[in-house]
Amino acid sequence: MGGKNKQRTKGNVRPSSSGRAAELLARDSGLLPCFVGFGSSTSHDLGYVPALHGSEDIDSLVDADFRLVLRKLSKRDTVTKLKAVQEFGIMCQEREAEVVKGVLPYWPRIYCKISVDHDRRVREATQQAFEQLILKVKRSLAPYLKSIMGHWLIAQCDTYPPAASAATVAFQAAFPLNKQAEALGFCKEEVLNILQDNLLKETPETLSDSQCVPEEERLAKYTRLVTSSFLALKKLLATLSQQDLDALAERLPHLAAQSKFWKYSRHKTPQIRGAFFEAVSALCDRTPKLVQAQASCVCPAVLLSIDDTDPVVLPPLWEAVLHVLSNIPDCWTHVNARKGVLPKLWLLLREGGKGLATILHPNLLPFISKLPKDITVPQLDFYCIFFTSIIQGLSSERAASSPSESAAIVCATMECLRFRVLQNASEDEDSRSVQRMLLVDQLLPLVDRAVGSVLLQHGPLFAQVTDMLVSWEKRAGLGSGPTDEDSAVSRDPIFRELVADFWEGLGRMCVYRVDQEEEREEALVGLATLLRVMQNPARPNWRKKTAKICFSDPGDSEGGPEGEEEGKGSIPADGHEGPSLLRSGHLEQLVCQLAELAMVHVTERDSERHLRFLSVLLASFPSHQLFRVLLEPGTEDFPEDGEQEHRAALARNPAVIFLFQKVVVWLKQDWREDTELLVNMIFSVLHCCGSREEKTIILNHITELRWGILLQIIQKACDDPVALEASVGWLKGPVLGEKLVGLARELCAVGLRGPRGSVPTHIHTHSWALISLVLSQQLNSEAVIGDVYVQKIIDQLHATLSDAKDLSDAGNMRPLVSFICDVASNFFSSMKGCLLLASAEELLLTLFQLCAQDQDVTRLSDSLLQKLRHACFTGVCSLVTHAEPKLKDGTFLHSVATWVRNQLLTPALTVKSLQVLVAAVQSLAESLVGAGQRGSHLLSQFMSHLTPSEEEWRRIREALPPQWVKSSLLSGRLRVTCSYPCMDVWKFRASTKLPAHLSTSALLGRILLTIMDSDGQQGADMKYTVSEVLFALQWCVETENSPAVMSDYCALLRDLNVTWEAFCKKGTTNCDVLETLTVEHHHSSSPSPSFFPLTEASLSTVLVLCPSLPAKEKESLIALCVAALLNWQNGDQDLVQTNLAVLQHCLRTGATADAEVLLAVTATLMEWRNGKEDLFLFNSDLKKVSAGLLSLNVEMMRFLSWVTTHSPAVLRDTQWDMLLCSMLAWLETATENTAAFWNPWVQLFVCENCHLIVTLSKFFSSPPTGVADQLPSNLTTEWEEFFMEGIHTRLLPMLVKITEEFTDPDDPLFPFPVLRSAGEALCYMPVSLLTENKLPARFMADQRTNLPEQLQTLLNTLAPLLLFKARPVQLTVFQILNKVMPQLPEFDNDSDNAKCDEDDEEEPCLSPPAALMSILFDMEELLEGILGGVQVGEFAVVQPLSDEYCCILGYLLAWKLILTFFKASPSQLRVQYSLYLRKSRSLNKLLQHLFRLMPENPTLPGQVAEPGSKDTRTFFTESLDLSLHSHDWLEREVPHLACSVYYSALKDLPAMIRLWWNGQEKRVSSTVEKFTSKYVSGMLSSQEIASVQASTQSFESMTVKARSTTREVIATYSVDDIFIELVIQLPQNYPLGSISVESGRRVGVAVQQWRNWMLQLSTYLTHQNGSIMEGLALWKNNVDKRFEGVEDCMICFSVIHGSNYSLPKKACRTCKKKFHSACLYKWFTSSNKSTCPLCRDTFF
Repeated sequence: MGGKNKQRTKGNVRPSSSGRAAELLARDSGLLPCFVGFGSSTSHDLGYVPALHGSEDIDSLVDADFRLVLRKLSKRDTVTKLKAVQEFGIMCQEREAEVVKGVLPYWPRIYCKISVDHDRRVREATQQAFEQLILKVKRSLAPYLKSIMGHWLIAQCDTYPPAASAATVAFQAAFPLNKQAEALGFCKEEVLNILQDNLLKETPETLSDSQCVPEEERLAKYTRLVTSSFLALKKLLATLSQQDLDALAERLPHLAAQSKFWKYSRHKTPQIRGAFFEAVSALCDRTPKLVQAQASCVCPAVLLSIDDTDPVVLPPLWEAVLHVLSNIPDCWTHVNARKGVLPKLWLLLREGGKGLATILHPNLLPFISKLPKDITVPQLDFYCIFFTSIIQGLSSERAASSPSESAAIVCATMECLRFRVLQNASEDEDSRSVQRMLLVDQLLPLVDRAVGSVLLQHGPLFAQVTDMLVSWEKRAGLGSGPTDEDSAVSRDPIFRELVADFWEGLGRMCVYRVDQEEEREEALVGLATLLRVMQNPARPNWRKKTAKICFSDPGDSEGGPEGEEEGKGSIPADGHEGPSLLRSGHLEQLVCQLAELAMVHVTERDSERHLRFLSVLLASFPSHQLFRVLLEPGTEDFPEDGEQEHRAALARNPAVIFLFQKVVVWLKQDWREDTELLVNMIFSVLHCCGSREEKTIILNHITELRWGILLQIIQKACDDPVALEASVGWLKGPVLGEKLVGLARELCAVGLRGPRGSVPTHIHTHSWALISLVLSQQLNSEAVIGDVYVQKIIDQLHATLSDAKDLSDAGNMRPLVSFICDVASNFFSSMKGCLLLASAEELLLTLFQLCAQDQDVTRLSDSLLQKLRHACFTGVCSLVTHAEPKLKDGTFLHSVATWVRNQLLTPALTVKSLQVLVAAVQSLAESLVGAGQRGSHLLSQFMSHLTPSEEEWRRIREALPPQWVKSSLLSGRLRVTCSYPCMDVWKFRASTKLPAHLSTSALLGRILLTIMDSDGQQGADMKYTVSEVLFALQWCVETENSPAVMSDYCALLRDLNVTWEAFCKKGTTNCDVLETLTVEHHHSSSPSPSFFPLTEASLSTVLVLCPSLPAKEKESLIALCVAALLNWQNGDQDLVQTNLAVLQHCLRTGATADAEVLLAVTATLMEWRNGKEDLFLFNSDLKKVSAGLLSLNVEMMRFLSWVTTHSPAVLRDTQWDMLLCSMLAWLETATENTAAFWNPWVQLFVCENCHLIVTLSKFFSSPPTGVADQLPSNLTTEWEEFFMEGIHTRLLPMLVKITEEFTDPDDPLFPFPVLRSAGEALCYMPVSLLTENKLPARFMADQRTNLPEQLQTLLNTLAPLLLFKARPVQLTVFQILNKVMPQLPEFDNDSDNAKCDEDDEEEPCLSPPAALMSILFDMEELLEGILGGVQVGEFAVVQPLSDEYCCILGYLLAWKLILTFFKASPSQLRVQYSLYLRKSRSLNKLLQHLFRLMPENPTLPGQVAEPGSKDTRTFFTESLDLSLHSHDWLEREVPHLACSVYYSALKDLPAMIRLWWNGQEKRVSSTVEKFTSKYVSGMLSSQEIASVQASTQSFESMTVKARSTTREVIATYSVDDIFIELVIQLPQNYPLGSISVESGRRVGVAVQQWRNWMLQLSTYLTHQNGSIMEGLALWKNNVDKRFEGVEDCMICFSVIHGSNYSLPKKACRTCKKKFHSACLYKWFTSSNKSTCPLCRDTFF
C-alpha cells in the first residue's frame, strides 16, 4: 500500500493510504479509534498527542501545527527529530501562551524520551526548546513538574556540556536560585525513583530496541545515562536541604544496600567509575550516618580502588578516599591496608602517579595526616618506604619530561617531609631516627640530585628547602638577636641540631661537587642556583603559583614563616640579592668556602667552569668578606693615578683590589671568549663601592680594555637599572666619550682604505656594534653617552659617507657603508629627537642621495641598497614623527628639494636613474603624507621648492628635440610656420640620456598624483606644473620613430601611473587647463575678434576651441577670415596661411558658408595663381622654400579638397581647370623633390597633394547624386584621358624613387606618411595604365617569361618591393600587382610553352610569374630562419612592424598574389602551375609556415558566442583589411592574413593540399585536420554547395543539383537509353578528406563500365585543383568521348587524362592500343622497361 521501501518524495505532506483511511473512519463515525493513544480521556495518566482530527474534546487543546510537530518528534530519523525540536522551540516563542499551554499534557512523555536521545544535537535542541516553553507557560508547568524533574535533573548532568548547559539555563529560567532546592525537594521522591531505576534496573537492552539500534549505540546511551544519573544523584544530595534528606532516610539506605550499586566501582567504563566516586563523596558529605552504616561496602569499594589512574576517575576517587578517611573512623578494619592498599600506593608513587602527579600528589599530605598509628608502625620503615617511593617517582618518564609533574612531586615531598619533622620533633630515639632518616636519607640526596638535574634546578625544590630552613632557624632561635628568657620555644635544640646537620651535610656535598675536576658544568650551575635561591627565596626561580600549607603546633601562637605569602620580596635587576632570610651565617660561610675552592681551580687549572661558578657567587653575594677571601695575602694592585680623596678608600677596598689583581688580568687575556661573566664581576665589585665618584674612577681605569669588553659593560648597564646607576657617571663622562669618538674616526679611516687597509681583529669584531649601541640606546629620554659625543660621532659618519660616495671605488667599501647603514638605522629608530642635531640631518641627506642614485653610479649591491633605504626612511619617519620639521635653508627637506631639482635640470639622467630618483622621492612623499595634516602641508612646501621656475620650464622645454612636431603637423592638429631645423636635427641621436623636461615632468607628475591622493585637491600654483606635465605626456605621444630610451621612458610613465587618465580622475585638470587657454576668450565681450590678428599662438588656440564654439561664432570667424583673404594684397604670407587655416577648419567642424563666399575664396586663389604664381610652388625647389609657404600651399590644397567633397557645384569650368592643373603641377613639383622628403613640411605638402588626388578620384569615380549633370561637359573625359595618366605616370615612378633614395625604414627621416598617402592614391590607378606603364625597362637575365615588356617591367620593378621593410610600400605594391594578376595567365595560354608537345614524355610544368617566384624563393630562406625553431601547430607571436613582421608580411602577400594568379588560370594551365609548385615544394613550405602563423583559436576577441558556433566571427569569416594606415589590429594582421592565405589555398589548390596532408606525420596531420575541420571545412563546404546551386553553367544531357543540408551534389547523365545518376558526398574535413562518389540509379550501363566511370569521377574530383563543377565537366567530357568512339587509355582507363586533360594518342605498333603520353612516361619510369603495357612488345 504505502510502499515501505520506496523513497518518500520531498515536500509530500499527503498522508499514506492508511492515514487517509483512519481519517475517513474518524470523520464518518465521529469517534476516536481506540487503537490511537495510550488510554481514555478520563484517565489521569499522561495521554499521547492525538493523531486524528475526529475527537473535538481532545483536539481542542492542541493546535494543528503543534500536533504535526509533536508527531514528528516520535519519528526515528535524527534529522527529522532535530528539525521538529527546533520548530517546536520557534513555535513556543511565537505562539500565544494559551496555544502553547495546550501542549503541556503531552509534553512530559515526549521530553522524557528525547532528552536522553542518542544524538547530542537533539538533546541540546530539546533543552533549548524546553526553555522557550518554560518562558511562555511559566507557572502552568507546575502540575507536570514531578513527571519531568527526574529527566530534567539528569539532563543538567549530561556528558555533552552544551546540552547540560542548556538544561541548566532552562532550570534557572524556571526557578530562581533560592527556589531551586525547594523545587527539587518537592519532586525528590519521583527523582529518586528515576535515578534508582536507571542505576539498578536499566540495561543497554532495556533502554534501546536491540532490533533497531546498533550495539555500540546502545552501550553509549547506557553509559551516558548511568553517568548522568550518578552525577544527578550527587547534585540532588548537594542541593537538598537537611530536612529533605531526612525525609529520604528510608529510601537512600535501600539504594545503598544494593550490591549492584557498589559494583559500579569496578565498572569497565571510566566515566561511570568517576561519576560513582563523586556520588560516594556526596553521600559521605551529606549522609555520614548512612555511609558509616554501609562501611563494609564503602571502604573496599573506595580504598581498594586507590590504584585507579584513569584521568577521569582519579580526582573523584581521591576525593572519595579523603572523605572515607574523615567520615569512617574504623575504615581500616574493613580492608587490609598492608596487603590491599599500601602496596598499590607505593607502586603508584614510584611510577610518578603515572602522569597524574599534579592531581594525585596534593592529596598525599591529607592522606598521611589521617593515617592511624597502627597503620604507620614502625614509623621509620613506613616513612622510609613512603618518601623513597615518592622521590623515586621523579625518575619516571613523565616526571622527567614535564616540569609541572616534577614540581608537584617535589612540593608534595617537601610538604610531607616538613609535616613529619614537626610530628617527630621530640627527643625520643624513634623520633631522632626518623629525623635523621628524613634529613640524611631523603632530603640531602634529593637536593644533591636536584643540583645535577636541569629540570629540578628550575623547580620549586630550592625555594621549598630554603623556606623550611628559615622555619627551622626561627624555631631554633638562630640569628634572632639576644636571648629572650620568656620565649623558650624560640630556642628549640632539636631544630638547632637539625639545622646544623643540614648545613654540615650540604657543605660536604657542595665541597665535593666543586672540588671535582671532572664535574659537569650543569652541576656547578645547579649548585650556584641553590645558593642564590637560599640567599633570596623570592627570586623567580619557580614561577608557578602553588597553594601553601601552613604547619603549626598548638604552642606556636604566631605561626611560622610558612604562612607568609611567597614572592613578597623582589630581586634586583642586576642579580645582586637583598638581605638573606637565613640568619645563622652558615650560608655565608659555605659561600666563602666554595668561592675559595673555586678560586684555586681557576688560578691553578684555568677552569672555565669554576670561573663561571665564581662569577655567579660574586653576583649573588657581593660582600667585602667574600672578596677578602679571594685575595692573595699582602697584595695591593691599585693604579697610582686617581683622585687623591678617593684613592685611600679604594685601596682599602678588597673588591677593588680583586678587580685589578684578578679580573682585569683575566679580561686582558685575548684567548678568553666568554667574558660576560667577568663583566658581571666588575659590577659585583662596583656594588661594594660607596659613592658614584669611586665607581666612575674604577670604570675610567678599565676603559682601555678591548672594545668587546666595553660593549658588554655598556650593554649590561643598559639592561639593568642598578648597573646603569652604578656606571652613569662613566657613561656620560669625557673618558668614554672621547674614546668612542676616536674609535669612530679609526673605523671610518680603515673603511675608506677599502681592501687595501688591514682591519685589526680587536677593532673589527665589536667596534661597529659598540658605536651602534651608544647611538641607538636611549635611557630616560637621553642618550647613553654625552650629547656632544653623539654629535661628534654623527659628524664623523656623515663625513665618511660623503667621502665614500665621491670615491671611484665605492664598490669596495661595502663593509663600511653597510656598517654605517646599520648604525644610522638604529640611531634614527631608537633615539627620539635625534634629528634635532644638524649633523644627523646631513647624514640623512647623504643617505637619501645614495638611495636616489642609480646603482651603476654608486656600484652598491642590492642588499646594501636595501639597507641604505631602510636607514634613510627610518630617519625620515623619525623626522616626521618625533621632530618638528621645517622647510628652511639647510634643513633636510630643503636640501633634498634643492639636490633633486639640480639633478632634474641637468640632462644627465637615464631612464633607470630617473626611476630610482622618482622611487626615492615618492617614498619620501608617502612618508610625509603618512604623518597626517602636518605632513601634507610639508609635502606642498616641498613640492614648491622642487618645481622649476617659469624661465627654467621654458628653457628645458625649448631644449626638447623637435620630432614631436612631425606627428601633429602631419595629422593636421598643429599649424607651425616657424623655420624648420636642418636634416640632422630630425635624427634621434643614440643617447641614453633623457631631456631635462621629461625627467622633471615624470617626477613632478608622480608627486602631484600623491598630493591629489592625500587631500583630493591641487593647489592653485600647481596648474602650471600640471600643464607642463601634460605637455610632456603629449610630447611622448606625438614623437614617432623614437629611440629605445623613449620607449623605456613611456613604460616608466605607465608604471608610475603618470597618465592623462590619472590626472583626469584625480582632479579637475581638464577644466584647469582649458581655463588657462580660454581665459581671454571667456572674459571678452566680442570673443571672435579677440584672436585677431592671428598669430601662431592664437591660431593654435582657435583651432583647439573651434569644435566647441557656437555656430554664430564660427560664422563670425569665417567672415573675418574671408575678409582678410579678400583684402590681402602683398605682405606677410603667414597672415594668408593662418586665415585660410581657420576658414577651412571652421568648415570641417560643421560651419556653413554661402556659395558666394566659397566662390569668392576660390576666385581669390585663381587671382593669386595668375598674379602671384610664386605662392603656388610650381616647379620649385622645395629645399629652399620656407615652412610658411609650404603651409600656405597645404591650406590651399585642404580648402580645394573640402570644396570638391562638400560643394563641387560652386566650381565653374575655369575653376575646375585651375584645381586640376594646380594639383598636377604640385605633383610634378613633388616628384622632382623626392630628396627633400625628410622635411616634415615637405611631407605634409606631398601628403595633402595625394589626399587631393584621392578626393578627386573618388569624386570622378562616383559623383554625388545630381552633381554630374552640373559639371562641365568635357571635365570627366579630360580627367580620364589626361589627368589620370598624368597623375599615375608620376606617382608610380615616385614610389619607386622614394624606395631607392630612402633605403632604411628605421631611419627617422624615412617618409612613411608620403608612402601611405601615395599608396592610397595609387589604389585608384586603372589596370590599363598599369599594363601600359611608363616605368624604365627592367629585365632579368635567364628569365623565362611570356609577358609583354611593360608587364614584365612592372613585375620586375615592384615584386622586389614586397621585401622592402616598410609596410605601406608592401601593401601598395600588393594592391597594384593584385590588379594585374588576373591578366597574366592569358599570355601563358597563348604561348608555345603552354601547349603540350605530344612527343614529350615527361609531364609539362609551367612556372607562375618568374619575378614573383624568385622573390618567393628568397623569402622562404628568410622565413626558415625566423620560424624554423617553431613546431608546426605552435603559434609564433610576431612583433608588429619589426623586420620579421615585414618579411612574413611580404611572403604572405606574395602567396596571395600567386593564388590570385592561379585562380584566374584555365584548367589546363592550372595543372602545369600546380605541377611546378609541387616540384619546387613551395606549397609544402607555405603550409608549414601557415600552421606556425595561424593562432590555435582564430576567433576575433570580444566574442559572446561559443567558439565553433555559427555566430562566431573568426579570421576566416571576416574579410581582411589591408589598410595602409597603421591601426590597432597590427598584432592580428599577420595571423589574419595567414588564415586568409590558407583559406584561398584550400579553395583553389585542394588537391595539392590534400596530397601534402596525407604525407605528414601523425601529429601534424592530426593538428591540421582538427583545425581545418573546426574552422574552415564548414565554410568551404557551404560555399561549394552554394556555388553549385548558383551556377549558370549548363551541360548538354547532364543536370546537376545540390543539397546543402547533406553536403551532396547529384549529377544525372542521360543519353538515349542510358541513364546515370551519381551522388557526390563532401567529407566532414573537406577538402582534406577524399570526396566520395556513390552510385545512384543507372540504366543501360554495364557494371564494369559503371565502376570505371565512378572511379574516373572520383579521380577527377580528388586530383584536380578546382571546383566540383569543373570536375563534373571534365568527367562528362570523358564520357562523351567514350560514346564518340574514343578508346580509353589502357593504363589509366580514362579517355581524358586526369591532370593535363589530353587524349590517348601514343599507339603501340604491335597491339595498336593508344595511351596518354604522361601515363606512358610514368609506366616506363616506374617499371624500368620500355615495353607496351598490354602486349609487352618493345614500344617505339
